Amino acid sequence: MPAVLIPGATTVPSLKAHLAVPPVGDGPWPAVVVLHEAFGLTDDTRQQADRLAAAGYLAVAPDLFSAGGIRCLRATFSAMASGHGPAFGDIEAARLFAAGHPQSTGVVGVLGFCMGGGFALMAATRGFDAAAPNYGLLPKNAEEILRGACPIVGSYGGRDRGLRGAAQRLETILTDADIDHDVREYPDAGHSFLNRHNSGPLAVLEKVGGFSYHQPSAEDAWGRILRFFHTHLQDPAATAATPGS
Repeated sequence: MPAVLIPGATTVPSLKAHLAVPPVGDGPWPAVVVLHEAFGLTDDTRQQADRLAAAGYLAVAPDLFSAGGIRCLRATFSAMASGHGPAFGDIEAARLFAAGHPQSTGVVGVLGFCMGGGFALMAATRGFDAAAPNYGLLPKNAEEILRGACPIVGSYGGRDRGLRGAAQRLETILTDADIDHDVREYPDAGHSFLNRHNSGPLAVLEKVGGFSYHQPSAEDAWGRILRFFHTHLQDPAATAATPGS
């Protein structure tokens, strides 16, 4: 699948990105923007986009660290934590790229992991049609930020010590706001349970930090995500009738 450049970004003139196109047919297909972890646009993130493409989505994974350097990493994390900053301009550029692609239906979801999960959650009120935050940090003012959000499917690990209670809090917020949602905590999974870092320094960091892929939880979460996306991205009638959409 090709590497592409996304124009109109904020941090750089053009974002580097991975584009995954469904292997069968010519489209158009609904699109999904895939937001990576703090490790950047790794092979794992590309493979997540490829999995979406195999399921019938035009998937684009932007490199939110295209500007490069540790200052870029700090600024991106700061934007995710605060809900403001240039990284949101980059995500909007990716959304517009996905919506305007010749093989796109113009319906766009967002999916993210860890840092990208936090961005996917905050982006749920920023023009997307469905959001799938995976172990994404909830902001302190989540009730305010998520008011009027698109449908959300969220997945968390019960052994994720850094996000204890996040799934239940998100469930409560979305229920109270009458936003269509599917939030689940997997008791046997830790942080990054959907991601595979099988070699190199990322595998070492994974062991030290207690992050690990958990296949049963990951496969169940993927099933929920794809069913949720099918309802809200593949079926326009269902999307139009959804509260909060």
